[in-house]
Amino acid sequence: MRPICGLVACSVAVIAAAPGLPTEQKKDWYERAVKKVEATFEPAEAKPGETVTLKLTVTLNDGFHTYPTKQPDKAAEAMVNTIKFPEAGVIEFVGDVADPKEYKTKAEPELGIKELRTVEGKVVYERKAVVSASAQPGLVTVKLPQFSLNVCDAVNCFPAKKLTPEATLKVLAK
Repeated sequence: MRPICGLVACSVAVIAAAPGLPTEQKKDWYERAVKKVEATFEPAEAKPGETVTLKLTVTLNDGFHTYPTKQPDKAAEAMVNTIKFPEAGVIEFVGDVADPKEYKTKAEPELGIKELRTVEGKVVYERKAVVSASAQPGLVTVKLPQFSLNVCDAVNCFPAKKLTPEATLKVLAK
């Protein structure tokens, strides 16, 4: 008696057994593009009233790029990453986000863009924060409500990935 296989079952078996299909093609774009996303405070310890810096670091694999949080060209204003910060509490964020200092620029004439900034490799966004004067000693974890990460390769831009990175700060006694 010969086994009967439906179209779906046979297709799955052929794909799973296909020796020439690279593992990279099986991963989604985020797994292929992003090595790591990490949030840290520098310094990692501070007293009430002191200023610290939140560093949000994105490490991309070769062949991928992302964007700053602001573009100088109005026509490129949609090609940015957005970072939402929590309301003031033990930590109060002050000032604006500092985008990566090193970036590449190019024109995209078909989109009416004269200057499009992109960043590659290790990308660091920074924002200053003040530890509340009434903060009690101990560990404080700060979770960003949303980091919307846009990533492209040479031919494709992928749907934004919504992330919620966290950083821990040790609050010292006054």
